[in-house]
Order: sequence, then structure tokens, then C-alpha cells
Amino acid sequence: MGTGGCTAYDVVHILKKARADVRDCEVSLEAERAAEDPKVFERIHFHFKVVGRGLQQKQVERAINLSHDKYCSASIMLAKSAAITHSYEIVEAQ
Repeated sequence: MGTGGCTAYDVVHILKKARADVRDCEVSLEAERAAEDPKVFERIHFHFKVVGRGLQQKQVERAINLSHDKYCSASIMLAKSAAITHSYEIVEAQ
């Protein structure tokens, strides 16, 4: 849950810094852990639901990649032992 909050914060911050009209960001995580102790994470999938006005696919992808590769220390540490994947959807705000 901590890494989800960390990366969601990054994504919103990066989009706002790029002057994107982001209104909300939710991230859900699905993970698999090792069967034996220590039960480390082996696979983590992040799914982002980003809500805003006129959000561009390229901007959202860039924000997610920057968070994963550069800013979210929690995700970067987990990536040392787990395969991390991402998906996202963009929802136009009313």
C-alpha cells in the first residue's frame, strides 16, 4: 500500500508540474508473493485510474514511467526483487 501511495503522489505531482488538469488519481495493486519464507514480493502490477480534463496519453505514460524509474524509492526498491508492471486508464472529468 505504501508504494501505491508513493507512486500515485508522484504521478499527480508530475502531471500538475506539466500543467495538466489532473483531478484525481487512484492506483490499485495486485501482487504475488513467494510461497516460502521470506515471502518476498515476486510480481506487482500497478493499475492507475487518472481523472482530469484533456489529459494526454503520452503525459500520463511519462509520469508513470518517471515515478517508476526515478522518483518512487519504494517502487525502485521493490523492483530489485519483483517484476513490476503498469497499466492505466484516463477518465475525462465532468
